[in-house]
Amino acid sequence: MNPQVSEEGAGQPRQFATTRWSLILSAANSQSEEQKARDALEELCRIYWRPVFVFVCRRGYSTEDAQDRTQDFFLKILEPTWLQHADVNRGRFRTLLLTSLQNFLIKAAEKTRTRKRGGGVQFVSWDDWMAEAPSQLSISAHALDSLPAERLFDFRWATTVVEQALRRLREECEGKDRLRLFYALSPHLTEERDEVSYAKLSAALGVAETAVKKQLHIMRQRYRSLLRDEVAHTVENPADVQDEIRYLCAALAAAD
Repeated sequence: MNPQVSEEGAGQPRQFATTRWSLILSAANSQSEEQKARDALEELCRIYWRPVFVFVCRRGYSTEDAQDRTQDFFLKILEPTWLQHADVNRGRFRTLLLTSLQNFLIKAAEKTRTRKRGGGVQFVSWDDWMAEAPSQLSISAHALDSLPAERLFDFRWATTVVEQALRRLREECEGKDRLRLFYALSPHLTEERDEVSYAKLSAALGVAETAVKKQLHIMRQRYRSLLRDEVAHTVENPADVQDEIRYLCAALAAAD
């Protein structure tokens, strides 16, 4: 799903609280917020581990070896000294994570490493990964075979952003007993107006077309807000949010 967040929402009032990434960067050379920064970094890693796994697989590793490498990589960057050696001036967690992963795989290939599977600490649940893996089928077979590892990383990153925003929107609707409305309208969040059949939605929901249009408009606005918030957690400067969204939209389009 292409988020299609444009300048339309850029003029709306927004508040940028301390985000996970800005918290991590501010604490990189300080001990005062060390635990908060570590918790924020771990949360970002847990959200964005799938792009890492896809990248490692694309580099020729078997599924089992890619799982091991992914686990090892995240355990590595969660070490207290990681940020002290990382180029935090890059400003975007996506960029820093990919660069760190590339360097990690180069070093891992330079030495022989032997350890039994399951012998280390698991950072993510691979049962959960296998259960959620079908979400990657949104990429075309041609793109899956032809895109380089870096492009696949960006694509999976973009889909993760979208999935996070949709998950939060679904949870909000569930909390308001509006799950039926969410499931009916969420497939149309990024469609052009002339692509939406308001008559069909009206019949399915049992409400007037005017009500459907109003609810879809409200849901689209909330979705865009949540999407911006997810992206804001991965960039240092709030001014970079819109550029990052454009980049991720392009990454999604490249996989069509």
